[in-house]
Amino acid sequence: MSLTASEVHALKKASPVQGVLPVIHERWSARSFAEREVSPEALWKVFEAARWAASGGNSQPWKFVVGLKGSGTHEKIAGTLAGFNKVWAPKAPVLILGTALAVNAKGAANPYALYDLGAASAHLTLQAAALGLTTHQMAGFDHEAARQALGIPEEYALGTVIALGYQGEPAELGDATLIEREITARTRKPLDEIVFSEWDKPAQI
Repeated sequence: MSLTASEVHALKKASPVQGVLPVIHERWSARSFAEREVSPEALWKVFEAARWAASGGNSQPWKFVVGLKGSGTHEKIAGTLAGFNKVWAPKAPVLILGTALAVNAKGAANPYALYDLGAASAHLTLQAAALGLTTHQMAGFDHEAARQALGIPEEYALGTVIALGYQGEPAELGDATLIEREITARTRKPLDEIVFSEWDKPAQI
């Protein structure tokens, strides 16, 4: 049985928890994207949210390469995708590659650069969800090909490719495996498996 985009969105939403920001429960990683452009205003908002993420020493090591559908940058990023990602992700109206300066001002390695990029990316995805957009972050791409195609300096570490746009109909994916993933409910580990007072001893919160 095939579900509609609105039915899938309702299925994917996490159960609300009192006091937790609702947008956190709204965010999930769609693979089907509608053929609808993302406005410059919406893009400005998601990157403005990323800009205000915390970072070590306020270094703000992130730089995002943004490709809009039909542009050479979008084609270059899409051309580096691997596996199933290269089937569905090129249809997204926006592809974003996150990078982080992996050295500090003194030239020493910054081991927290990717952590900081992750924080900025989390801000981005939550702001996107608040605007009615969907995002999907992907590790499945050829890092060296992306570096070469986009001229990214060696001192910048690569994070993920983020597909961004409006949710599309699951059936448009055209692949049974992808459709099944799209319409399957999400799960998360319970807090007692991830929050400890001592190692492997659940915290009493």
